[in-house]
Amino acid sequence: MTALFPEYRPSWETPEHTELRAHAAEFFRREAAPNQERWAEQHQVDRDFWNKAGAAGLLCTELPESLGGAGGDFGHDSVVVQELALSGDSAFGFGVHSTICAHYIEDCGTEEQRARWLPGAASGDAVLAIAMTEPGTGSDLQAVRTTAVREGDEYVINGSKTFISNGSHCDLLIVVAKTDPSQGAKGISLIVAETAGLPGFERGRVLKKIGQHGQDTRELSFVDMRVPVANLLGGVEGKGFYQLMRQLPRERLSIAIGGVAAAEAALAEAVRYTKERKAFGSAIADFQNTKFVLAECKAEVLAGKTLVDHCIGLAITGGLDAATASMAKLWATEMQCRVIDRCLQLFGGYGYMMEYPIAQMYAAARVQKIYGGTNEIMKELIARGI
Repeated sequence: MTALFPEYRPSWETPEHTELRAHAAEFFRREAAPNQERWAEQHQVDRDFWNKAGAAGLLCTELPESLGGAGGDFGHDSVVVQELALSGDSAFGFGVHSTICAHYIEDCGTEEQRARWLPGAASGDAVLAIAMTEPGTGSDLQAVRTTAVREGDEYVINGSKTFISNGSHCDLLIVVAKTDPSQGAKGISLIVAETAGLPGFERGRVLKKIGQHGQDTRELSFVDMRVPVANLLGGVEGKGFYQLMRQLPRERLSIAIGGVAAAEAALAEAVRYTKERKAFGSAIADFQNTKFVLAECKAEVLAGKTLVDHCIGLAITGGLDAATASMAKLWATEMQCRVIDRCLQLFGGYGYMMEYPIAQMYAAARVQKIYGGTNEIMKELIARGI
């Protein structure tokens, strides 16, 4: 919620969404914004922040009430993603937990799996993560080398993963592994590891990124890690690749939503700063060049808002396809970097000091073009539909 677009209302947003937006904005203003520096230093949010967010009703809002959620739709998660970004946060792994992993379990899991795992995800008692990327394998999911060999009622899992968001805190980890390496994509399965005291599960080094320093990102490894066969997501081997493909449009749209909101937050910060900062006897905001830069950035942000809102509407009604989600992710993250870069220049030397939120936003924005598949891959996916 910013003052930049006071009359703007998405067509999909109901009074219930608006009420949740106000609640989320206040919660993140109070509980997340003041902790960004400390979280950056410790490379993770406080563990009890997950429970605070759960108690506030902000986790897994799409889940049915019977599973601990709010019985909402994709719009509910979207407003939380937006308000988190608008608060200036770059640490909380909400999107991976709520928008991505919880939906994998809800959409692909068996009835017993949903009942066992999802209430804890909604309360914050169980932090979720997904282990896809490997040291030598990024977007080419068919090339994963992690294996899961069945021995009786268990899978023995061996392999390593990297760039895993929520890697330090995760209690439930969706592991992308080959249950039949001879079958290519048809040999991939998703297996949920319950990590507490799990032999063979090892959390590796915390990764030092150029931005998003407060986000919990690690390497993980599995050495003869034994997981019950009952934890095979959906209960049928070989469905993992298709389960991943079905959920990627949601992930990419969520990245786009956060990217547009981050650009809006940067613009609001630049407007505030240029009105307060004086040079040559005048506020920086009074200079014609500043006005033009801010005007161009505002136009780009509004264009981004309308694009992602169109896609949110499609997601709510079940009409979001891979190409459209890829367009949103491609355009929104490129715009996010352009706008934040231009806003940063208005701060002069202070824009390059990490204690300033604009510098944190600048550093955090770069990886958005890589998350969920690089933007070059987004172009390929879009081109297939032309």
